[in-house]
Amino acid sequence: MIARAAGTISRLLPHRSDYADLPRSWRRDILAGITVGVVALPLALAFGISSGVGAAAGLITAVIAGLVAAVFGGSHVQVSGPTGAMAVVLAPIVAQHGIGSVALVTVLAGVLVLAAGVSGLGRAVTFIPWPVIEGFTLGIAAIIFLQQVPAAFGVAAPAGQRTLPAAWSVITHADWSSAWRTLAIVGLVAVLMNGLPRLHRSIPESLTAVVVSTVLVVVAHLPVARIGELPSHLPAPVMPQADMSALRTLLGAALAIAALAAIESLLSARVAATMSPTGPYDPDRELVGQGLASVASGLFGGMPATGAIARTAVNVRSGARTRVAAIVHSLLLLAVVYLATGPVSAIPLAALAGVLMVTSFRMISAGTVGKILRSTRSDAATFVLTAVVTICFDLIEAVEIGLVVAAFFALRTVARRSSVVREELPGPRQPGDERIALLRLDGAMFFGAAERISSEITSSDHPEVSVVIIRMSQLGMLDATGAHTLAEIAEELEARGITVIIKGVQPEHMALLSSIGIVEALRHENHLIDSLDDAIAHARSHVAAPTQPG
Repeated sequence: MIARAAGTISRLLPHRSDYADLPRSWRRDILAGITVGVVALPLALAFGISSGVGAAAGLITAVIAGLVAAVFGGSHVQVSGPTGAMAVVLAPIVAQHGIGSVALVTVLAGVLVLAAGVSGLGRAVTFIPWPVIEGFTLGIAAIIFLQQVPAAFGVAAPAGQRTLPAAWSVITHADWSSAWRTLAIVGLVAVLMNGLPRLHRSIPESLTAVVVSTVLVVVAHLPVARIGELPSHLPAPVMPQADMSALRTLLGAALAIAALAAIESLLSARVAATMSPTGPYDPDRELVGQGLASVASGLFGGMPATGAIARTAVNVRSGARTRVAAIVHSLLLLAVVYLATGPVSAIPLAALAGVLMVTSFRMISAGTVGKILRSTRSDAATFVLTAVVTICFDLIEAVEIGLVVAAFFALRTVARRSSVVREELPGPRQPGDERIALLRLDGAMFFGAAERISSEITSSDHPEVSVVIIRMSQLGMLDATGAHTLAEIAEELEARGITVIIKGVQPEHMALLSSIGIVEALRHENHLIDSLDDAIAHARSHVAAPTQPG
């Protein structure tokens, strides 16, 4: 037991094999880290502002959480930091509980994610259906865009309103005499971010767009809001103060953040594993790394972190092969903290809003949306419902509702494919065979199909039948409801004088049937038979001698 626990802990910790490819790839890793660091800078600032905790917190998160997750995470090429989805979840928490709650809720969420990793829950993300993930992503993209509308119009977001009505209020009450300046900055950023890659792929379009717009604002002395003063060093780590009242108040928010962090990080790591030749990732270790990253971020005054799909993709496309690339990305941002906070403080908020608006569009794949909408009606409905709930209500509720709806449609499909079929007895027909009904159960005998199957068996009008053979060898799934219903079927038929023989119970189903009482429901315990030939022979013996007890 101790040796097993030690092995599990060892698997979840960093080891030398993490850097096995470093002698061959260190140059590419360093270049990839610099590239993704340049891409991450404006995003870290923008997501910090968008979440309500400020640009400094976003930058701190990219440095601290990015470094810790790179070292302790389960993916060799994952890049972590503040993300749009996390900003969307965190913003209402900041509005409700204040910015002082962020450190505590970040640490709490990190501990929860860490516990999930140690408990081996990393594979849970595989149970989230594709339409739910894509609907969730579409909803997040829409919220990110809508959250930037106030900054794009040069005003503060209306207090106490959800994202969609707040954006609509800003647009309908806009002061166009001043809004044109910030809208022009947003437009310039959008043009540059979409046009520069066509000139050369290596140009960091988001950073270039921010630099160009900042220079124009400074040179033209435009009266627009800017980031403002930033700290020129990392703060000292501080343990957030907590009492039982605060813990109870913030636990729900921490659970929501932890769920999002786990889902987004594991999805990003899974995408990275399909893009990179570095091999598979360890989902449990990834959760451990992300949990430690958020704990560290909270101690240093940052926000919750997750794996970032876009930055991870840039990292992989830039040639990253080891964790060194993500480490270099964090060190580059650390250098910005100590050496370049002056220029960064001059960046107009509208420029960052433009970056996030373009980023939100890039999160949406028209091809993927089309594929889902052209697939089954149930998948399309799940996708649309998840997206709508995400935009109009709550992200975690959207995933929960999406999972429930997807599960309902999946169970309905399984139930529809579950059936009972009457088969002809194999071999030469013998006198009395018309009194034997051979019924084959297909699919699943579970709560979603049990009542219908019971009705089909017990309501069939075959007065000549005196023996029923229920063939279970083709049954794929059996739950407690199905087993109980099967016992009720046997009891009802036996009460009507019809002998029931159950053939081909699979080993994994036998224990459940025995515990439910299937043997007691049958006329005799030897009516549980493995072979079809033996079952038919036994049925024929009952037809020939109907008063025989066995």
